[in-house]
Amino acid sequence: MLSDDVIEIIDFPSVDNYRKQYTLAMQHHILLSAITRARKQVSCTHRKLFSLPFLLLLAALMAAMLIVPIMVSAKVGSDSLPSQASIQSYFVKEIGSPTPLMAKDIDRQVAPASLTKILTCIMAIESGKLNNDVVITKEATMVEPSKAGFHAGDRIKLIDLVRAAMVSSSNDAAFAIATYLGGNVESFVAAMNNKARMIGMRHSHFTNPAGFDQGAFTGNISTAGDLMRLTEYSIQNTTFNQVARLEKVVIAEQATGKVYWLRTHNKMLDRYPYTVGIKTGYTRKAGGCLIARAIKNDKDVLLVMMNARNRWDIASKMFDTAFATATPAPFVVASTRASTSNPSLALKESEQPKITSLTPNVREKSANRSLALADKRLVEKRKERTMLKDDTKANKKLKKQALAESKNNKRSKKESFAELKKNKTLKKQAVAESKKNKKSKKQVLAESKKNKQSKKESLAELKKSNKAKKRELTDSKQKKRELAASKSLKKSKKREEQS
Repeated sequence: MLSDDVIEIIDFPSVDNYRKQYTLAMQHHILLSAITRARKQVSCTHRKLFSLPFLLLLAALMAAMLIVPIMVSAKVGSDSLPSQASIQSYFVKEIGSPTPLMAKDIDRQVAPASLTKILTCIMAIESGKLNNDVVITKEATMVEPSKAGFHAGDRIKLIDLVRAAMVSSSNDAAFAIATYLGGNVESFVAAMNNKARMIGMRHSHFTNPAGFDQGAFTGNISTAGDLMRLTEYSIQNTTFNQVARLEKVVIAEQATGKVYWLRTHNKMLDRYPYTVGIKTGYTRKAGGCLIARAIKNDKDVLLVMMNARNRWDIASKMFDTAFATATPAPFVVASTRASTSNPSLALKESEQPKITSLTPNVREKSANRSLALADKRLVEKRKERTMLKDDTKANKKLKKQALAESKNNKRSKKESFAELKKNKTLKKQAVAESKKNKKSKKQVLAESKKNKQSKKESLAELKKSNKAKKRELTDSKQKKRELAASKSLKKSKKREEQS
């Protein structure tokens, strides 16, 4: 019988053991020593059980099972991709399998752009503080787009910041997460690099939580292989899976109830029907970057694409080719390094997979475990679907609340407009009344002027009449004087005549 170590490497394991195998497959020196030890044990036991011709025939058959998918993937990498030269590096593999389907320069260091936010968000999810309120700082708002548009002082749930960073690639959300969890951006970036080393991202270094790669943030680098490790690590978390497949999200500010509507930049969700997330990225230096996941016929495939032109069409064709390719046999591959001259996966002779034959008992165990694995996958998919439904229900509730609040705001606006109209009518009435009062005042002034004029005229007439009377009096006095003078003349004449 084979030892437990050999069975753990070559048998059909559970989902958790598959993930452990992938991590072990990337650690070449550990795997090589384990395979060598297993071969020694198997050679000792099988010399007693089988003859040499039978062993050679079985080894040839199993070698063909492994080499044919690799040859197919090599053909896909060189012939089937229409514009391979427009992709700097890529990595396509089925989840749980250590063997790539397609690969090119997976250890080449490039700028990952907003794919950096995957590490930021998985650290926020694992912090256990998703329901806590985060106060947005002024520094978090002073970043370049894309942004959710948060304002300094806003209170946002940490889970909503994760959704904003993953769905709409909001840089202000990523910096708010870093400031909240690390106290400052520098401390959080140090924690990011420690986490990356723990995951096994040996060729990556991060300078900020959002993916900037210019100015003070120069040196933010990773590789397609490291990002594949990060993604396979992250999708083990159900909350991450729920967030990674969202197309849009509604975020409510906790203090004022203000609503932010955000939508994804991932066009694969519309163009390729089997896509279920995960993240896009773009800067001038990094170009178009994409990490996508697609599920078809119980085959779960991850794709990492760095610095690609026309990434949506090329990713769709890569997924079609991956689903058409036979699933690689579950044996350990010593190395996944890709040659820079050949864009498809190339293995050295010393790095070819070592194959160990299986006894009938192990075959039965492997068949049973494969059936159990299929059942577990179905259960997990059902759970993810139910969680997705719950998440959509929660989003619908948030939308309804947002619509209700918008309706209330519209009603309040209408009421305020009605009050403004009433105030305007009242003002108009007051203006009309004031005009009437002014007119009445003018009329009163005009009447008073008329009265003054009439008084003046009456005074003038009185003066005229008085003058006329005075003239008459003076005339009468003169007449009297003249009569008196004439009388005195007559008297003097009579006196003279008498004398």
